[in-house]
Amino acid sequence: MKDPYSVLGVSKSTSDAELKKTYRTLAKKLHPDINSGDEKIAERFKEVSAAYALLRDKDLRARYDRGEINADGSEKGFAGGGFHPHGAGMGGGRFGDGFDPEEIFASIFGGGRRQRGPRKQRGQDISYRLRIDFLDAVKGGKKPLTLANDKTLNVTIPVNVRDGQKIRLKGQGNPGVAGGPAGDALIEIAINKHAFFRREGNDIHLDLPITLKEAVLGEKVNIPTIDGKVAMTIPKGSSSGRTLRLKGKGAMDPKTKKRGDQYVKLQIMLPEKPD
Repeated sequence: MKDPYSVLGVSKSTSDAELKKTYRTLAKKLHPDINSGDEKIAERFKEVSAAYALLRDKDLRARYDRGEINADGSEKGFAGGGFHPHGAGMGGGRFGDGFDPEEIFASIFGGGRRQRGPRKQRGQDISYRLRIDFLDAVKGGKKPLTLANDKTLNVTIPVNVRDGQKIRLKGQGNPGVAGGPAGDALIEIAINKHAFFRREGNDIHLDLPITLKEAVLGEKVNIPTIDGKVAMTIPKGSSSGRTLRLKGKGAMDPKTKKRGDQYVKLQIMLPEKPD
């Protein structure tokens, strides 16, 4: 083993406090949990820990300074015996008189004793509920949503989305553990009822109040659709409950890209006082 003072980059006159400070700095930089898979740095960390384990022990440090023991803690002139800083390995074993580099590392970052190589874990998903208007549900669009971390996103609403349908935003959930991927945001759609439109499948339904005169004589009227008003002719002699169809004026099927129809149910409104 190399001279422990050289390994740590300190002089023989360095105080115990400075020695500990130097080791903490090196341990934070070289620890295998931070440099996963780098064997050279892992060996350097072992070397630094062994050097500190010897020098932190006042008796061993004094004997080394007097030339009585080698850098590995063995007696001068003997191949074995004495202090073996590498003997316990890096799996959480003890160095010298109770020295454990993992405890130093834990004190640097806070918390309890670290386990080497923590397993990566995906963050948890977070559920949200987003209320949207009927026309946004049928035609699609964007709606703002504020997440748990106060971040606001414009959520893309798919065309013809359904009440209770969930939209997944990847990576917008809770952060992962030990470098694992973040969870997702799961957004449940809640659709407000429209004042007069109803949706059944891809078809739009509408109840249309008309006068008795319009029902008997027929009339061309403007009908509201999800695209705006269109002209429609009420046939002569129409009865209450009759349903007329506006072809292609319904909601779009997201798979086939074909639109449903709009059905207009006539409702004759009788006057309170006949003329």
